[in-house]
Amino acid sequence: MSDGPTITTIAERAGVSIASVSRVLNGLPTREDTVRRVLSAADELGYVPNSVARSLKSRRTNQVAFAMADIGNPVYLTMVREIQPVLKAAGYRLVLHSTDADVAEEIDVLRSLGERYVDGLIMIPLRIGEAHLKAVEAARAPVVIIGSVPDGTRVDNVRTDSRTGVRLALEHFHSLGRRRIGFVNGPLDTVPGSARSTAYAEGIRELGLPYDENLVEIGDFYRAEGAQAVSRLLSRAPDLDAVMCANDLIALGALDVLRRAGRRVPEDVAVAGMDDIDLAAVAWPSLTSVSLGSAERGRLAAELLLDRLGNGDRDPKVVTVPPHLMIRASTVGEETP
Repeated sequence: MSDGPTITTIAERAGVSIASVSRVLNGLPTREDTVRRVLSAADELGYVPNSVARSLKSRRTNQVAFAMADIGNPVYLTMVREIQPVLKAAGYRLVLHSTDADVAEEIDVLRSLGERYVDGLIMIPLRIGEAHLKAVEAARAPVVIIGSVPDGTRVDNVRTDSRTGVRLALEHFHSLGRRRIGFVNGPLDTVPGSARSTAYAEGIRELGLPYDENLVEIGDFYRAEGAQAVSRLLSRAPDLDAVMCANDLIALGALDVLRRAGRRVPEDVAVAGMDDIDLAAVAWPSLTSVSLGSAERGRLAAELLLDRLGNGDRDPKVVTVPPHLMIRASTVGEETP
């Protein structure tokens, strides 16, 4: 049985030397006519390059991994849509990992970089602990972290300022005359949950309002769990007139709960989320949300990783994407400013 076409048979079909075929298939500078003849012959013969052998020789796989908590979360899908074309233009494929925010799984992904199945990793962990930092330091391939890491961490980092984002939403509520502003957060042991909890407490006090624990509820960063948390909050504080949600999935759950409770949005209760996912603009009513620049963070992470792959000796870079408040009907009604 034939093993299929080789560079020898391609050379014979194209009428060029084996060396010329090798140069073309490895992307080295070659005369345009030779390139055309070699590629035409390879296509006619059905030649498929042995990428495994090539990666062993070059120590490059031309693959980059992206590890995220939940592949179904619209935030991460937005990032993927930005990361992939940047990498593709540079000749890399994107490999996706869904870790379910499991720390052990994330550490395993970092350690597996030693197996050289990818050339680099973009990771967005929800929890950052000492184990993560040690694994990042020991990683056998370049790593870019999306999300906050302790200052001084030797890793390329793309972050956002979610504390300012929360304050933007609270100031917006306050400007509309809302004074009983509830807050539904995700787990406090996560980076975003901790940051947004602190921002809410600080922001409420800066507005001259009393901090009321009865207006705060902890759930998870998913729609169903968020809806349950909003239900608990509404039963405990029926007089609230606004709800700040730690992400848009929680906020979408809030709209469902308030609708079932007969509370009008925004007339009775104004609602705002964070992340500005695509669903925010098409929800009913459309959802006011703090954009944390998910698309830009994904693009910047891919660019930082490519830069690191080409310049491994440079100092780590930290890039911060500022938040923006996207005002929609869930806080101001159908007529937006």
